[in-house]
Order: sequence, then structure tokens, then C-alpha cells
Amino acid sequence: MNNKILVSFLFVFVLCSVVCRADEATESASSGSSPSGQQLQGFNLNGYSNTGEKTWDINGTKADISDANIQITNVDANFYGKEQANLTADHGTIDKTNGNVNLKDNVVITSKDRGTQMTTDTLDYNRNKDLVTTQDPVKIVDDQGVVTGQGMTAHPNLRKTKINKHVKAVVNTNEKDDPDNQVITITSDGPMQMDQAKMYAVFIDHVIAVEASTGRELHSDKMEIWFNAATKHIKKAICTGNVKVIQGPDVSYADQMVYEGDTQVLTMTGRPKIVFDTGSTKGNGMFQPLGK
Repeated sequence: MNNKILVSFLFVFVLCSVVCRADEATESASSGSSPSGQQLQGFNLNGYSNTGEKTWDINGTKADISDANIQITNVDANFYGKEQANLTADHGTIDKTNGNVNLKDNVVITSKDRGTQMTTDTLDYNRNKDLVTTQDPVKIVDDQGVVTGQGMTAHPNLRKTKINKHVKAVVNTNEKDDPDNQVITITSDGPMQMDQAKMYAVFIDHVIAVEASTGRELHSDKMEIWFNAATKHIKKAICTGNVKVIQGPDVSYADQMVYEGDTQVLTMTGRPKIVFDTGSTKGNGMFQPLGK
């Protein structure tokens, strides 16, 4: 699952810095008066690089500035360069003491280059810990599929994220225009962790993967998946703990299962050890037949 949208969380820190500059400018213009109760209408700021190139712009209906925080209504921020993104929220609050940011109501982060989009109800950014968190439902969408869950923690600079519980990933394993497009749905109690740099995801606790075209099911305690960086197809999957594969009336059990995407072979080890060819049934995903 391509989740480069997480990089754009870095821009929340930029948002903090930008609005704090607006606060300082307003205080200077007030000729020494208290900053309490100040308000900027039609809030708009632009940022430029040392070479004069525009790097960001932030807009809002208004910004209310108090001693403790800055509140922005209708946050709309654009970020340019290699990672072009747009961030919107109905409301944003910046703590002037520690620089932490809270966004709430219709929070959306969109990668302009890839169209990847993350939505949630609230988002908190802790500047000292460099963490973005929410306890609300999260949805991440891109060309490869959709990931949903409850609660999220991310290290934006490391391009990693964790969805806490009630995880569901609907993954397209073929090109989107392929008429035989295969869909695999993976659910788990959670947590689920993704590492964009390694093209890796791990699902934990009561994991179930279902191949849409065949109805095959794979159950395990833990499922690790590596994706091909170029094709985004599943490169390798390792399932461990109470592994069970259901194919129609047949059920196989093992301690571990390894799926190799290049050879399209499932190897089950434990008691008993089983290696089987799924070529008798159509499939293009994790359970796809040999030689197809």
C-alpha cells in the first residue's frame, strides 16, 4: 500500500511556524498593546525559498489570537516542491507555549502528485515528540486501495504510521485498468503498522485475508507483507501463528505460511508441512496460481 501521504504531516509543523510569524507581525503592528483578542480576517500567508520560489501558502477565514493560542477557521494550506500536498480542516488551534497543533472537523490531507488522501475527524501534532495522533476513525485512499481503522500514530519524518485497531485494508494487486483486477481484503483487530520506505506492512491479532475472485481465506495471528516498489504488487507475505487456509471444503493448518510473489507459491510449515499449487483456480493476488 502506497502511503506517501504520511510525509505531508511534516507540514503541520510548518503551519505552526507560519502562524506564529503572523502573531508576531500583529503584535508589532499593535504598538505595544496586549495581543489578547486580536483577530486577522481573511487570513492569508505565503512562504518562499531562498531562491524566491513559492514553497507554501496558508489561507483561512480568520485567525483569533489570544495569550495562550491561535485559532484558525477554515484552514486551507498548500505545499509545493517534491511533495506537493493540500491540508484542510474546519478548525485549527496552535498552542503558543509548546507549538503543538490541533486540527478538527473534516481534516483532509491530499497528495497532489499521487492523489493519495487521508481523512479523519481530529489530528494532533506534538512538536517535541514529532508525532501526529488521533483517536478517531482514519481513512487512507490511493490507487492501490483503501485502509481504514480506529486511531493512528505516525512518525512523519520516518514515513511510518500505526493504525491502532479495527483495521481493514482493501488492496488491488493488479494494475487498475486490468480487466482481471484482483482484490484482497485484509482485516485485523490491530494494530497495523506501515513503513513506506521499506514498502512493508504488518497486521497483528486475528488477521483474515480474503481473495475476492475465489473466496479463499487465510487466517493467522500475524501477517507481514512486502510490496514491489515499482508495481505495488505483493512481493512476499509471511503469516505466523495459528495459520489456516480455507479453499472451499478444504482446510489446511500450519504454524507458518510464506507466499513468494515471483513464483506464486504458498509454502506452509509446521505439522504438517504443505506446499501446494493453486493453479486449478483463477486468482491474481496473494493466492494466485502458478505460472499465471
